Amino acid sequence: MKKQRLLILLLTLSSAVSAERQLLWGDTHLHTTYSSDAYTNDNLTAGPDVAYRYARGEPVIHPFHKARVQIETPLDFLVVSDHAEFLGQIRNIHRNGVDTSELGMIDTAKAWVAESVLKRAIDSGEGLALFNEVLPDPDVTPARAASESILGTALRLLPMPPQVEVDTWRTITDTADAYNTPGKFTALIGWEWSSIPGGANLHRVVITDSDASTAQQYDPFGLDDSPYPEDLWAWLAETSAATGARFTAIPHNSNISKGYMFSRQTLRGDDFDRDYIAQRARWERVAEITQIKGDSETHPDVSPNDEFADFENYPHYIQRRHTDYKASQGDYVRGALKTGLELEAELGQNPYTLGVIGSTDAHTSLPSAEENNFHGKLATDSIPANKHTSRRHDGWGAKGWSMSASGLAAVWSESNTRESILSAIERREVYATTGPRIAVQFYAGAGFTSADLERADLYAHATALGVPMGGELAAGDDAPTFLAIASRDSKGANLDRIQMVKGWLDASGQAQEKVINVAWAGDRVIDAEGRLSPIGNTVNLKTGEVDNSIGAPQLSVVWKDPQFDPDQNAFYYVRVLQIPTARHSLLDAIALGREHAGDYPDTIQERAYTSSIWYRAEK
Repeated sequence: MKKQRLLILLLTLSSAVSAERQLLWGDTHLHTTYSSDAYTNDNLTAGPDVAYRYARGEPVIHPFHKARVQIETPLDFLVVSDHAEFLGQIRNIHRNGVDTSELGMIDTAKAWVAESVLKRAIDSGEGLALFNEVLPDPDVTPARAASESILGTALRLLPMPPQVEVDTWRTITDTADAYNTPGKFTALIGWEWSSIPGGANLHRVVITDSDASTAQQYDPFGLDDSPYPEDLWAWLAETSAATGARFTAIPHNSNISKGYMFSRQTLRGDDFDRDYIAQRARWERVAEITQIKGDSETHPDVSPNDEFADFENYPHYIQRRHTDYKASQGDYVRGALKTGLELEAELGQNPYTLGVIGSTDAHTSLPSAEENNFHGKLATDSIPANKHTSRRHDGWGAKGWSMSASGLAAVWSESNTRESILSAIERREVYATTGPRIAVQFYAGAGFTSADLERADLYAHATALGVPMGGELAAGDDAPTFLAIASRDSKGANLDRIQMVKGWLDASGQAQEKVINVAWAGDRVIDAEGRLSPIGNTVNLKTGEVDNSIGAPQLSVVWKDPQFDPDQNAFYYVRVLQIPTARHSLLDAIALGREHAGDYPDTIQERAYTSSIWYRAEK
């Protein structure tokens, strides 16, 4: 115990994390009218200024139905992350037409025809069909698609002057600076790199803490530069060295990556080497575990013993036509954490020491993850009448009710500034919720007791004894003690339970997982298999209202792993479940005068996921 306590203390002191933290709420993934897929799907007007005003709590005009809308609880920070590919180009062509001054007669005629098709599709509300034309062909394997840079051909006929993207990037970055108010509201600069070979979603959101003048020294790296993530990391390294900018890249929607996001091989088909692992670990500190296109924690096929694994699944690949969804470990964050343990045992390095955040990926310019105030992914999906039908002609695509009103990025930061928020992300002192503002503290160390749960100086005390979420525990002979506190959203529903999710390597080197109920509301009793009976459901299916007569406003626990093995590397993270509340699909159905929303759930158990704490055995 003394050995462990000393090592943990030294580790903590060396990282200089004694300052108190404040909990900030934000969205690191939002698209505006400058993203081509947002514009072709009826977001014709709402730019970054609308996004920042909405996030700060101001009323704005919705880009589709033109009604006044307003977020219920303002955000503390926001990243406008428009796609680097075709940045501002579709908007420019639709508004200003194509520039054919440098084209020959035949190319000019082709461009005019393509322009006419684009304008007609957007003006008639059929922009989705046009967008589908540039989606990948699922018959092409991701590896081949990446190697051949296979893209849709529909937009190749349109001349896209580079200056449009330069001017758009200047507008986006200048607007971020204009709305950035240190200490009150933070507007971070970012963009999305949108690699999707063969329908395997490998997208990353890139964030910097730099200002507009620095960001305007480069053009955002996009799929047209390279479809390979390692090329993105190399560009980040080069650009950081040249400009002094700090960057982080955040993978998202690993749930629809066809197993490639958290694979054991590169997209080029090579085994990981030490350089690849080091670069990935440097630039990708967190992953987006929940958002509008579903949850990426885990899946019933990946975690069959987890009774809560079947949550907001999204079986819709982003591709030209339908193929059946197949879940794999490489699609999910829990799977990545387990694979990371295995690779560390094999190679001595772990590429998947990932913290987690949530964000929306809304394409409406409106960052709302509130079930009762959800504006959909696309502008057209913002009205209930459009959410229960597919806008694809073949009928298989995701509907508005397929989407999840999710999520939020929770950051334990020293201050509400660009620099502090990015630092919190880099040290993984962050977590995710699916929408509610569930406050969660999570620490591990030596000697926590139940009395610590009431301490006014908990952060300073806890980090003197151990590490917060995102941290790493040094080897020791005694089992570390874990401390977790979860408090409900002050405007929301009570809490059901706190669960500890553990991953470790067994004697054969295979990663295992276990979900343990460690704190819960009411007088329920754990059964012989470690299961806890359901909390109940108080949702009024006729009104959508929830009765907080069940659950608890706060849950807390000090817990020690009874199966701790000091010779086993392991990770631990906390999952907090809310009592059931009305899903947005039910609220829409009620508004439409329907009894239910078809096959979609009436209720949802919202949740929070913390970043892991890793235990590293002595080598």
